Amino acid sequence: MVASRSARERKASVEAGPLATARIDVDADQQFVYKVACTQCRNTASGGTRPRAWSTYRPGDDNGYMAAMDRWTFHLVEKHPEAEAPCLAYLEAARQRLHERRTRQ
Repeated sequence: MVASRSARERKASVEAGPLATARIDVDADQQFVYKVACTQCRNTASGGTRPRAWSTYRPGDDNGYMAAMDRWTFHLVEKHPEAEAPCLAYLEAARQRLHERRTRQ
């Protein structure tokens, strides 16, 4: 059975923890795009005049569940080390995936 979009969004929200808001959009190819945003941080690096919430969304193809949760996990560890979230249990696996991506490039 394939999980619905809303069920996947609920799962992502639970895994990301209380500092996150998780959304799933659909791209032009009808693929799910996961967006996790931090409720505490603002990012002014976007070039705009108003700061935006920190978010895992990146232009391109790397916006699946694992990529978004990995970026979110790294954000939590770096910016909110006292935070607790279920996704932190997968920190070592996320680090391994990052290492593998970097060695392929």
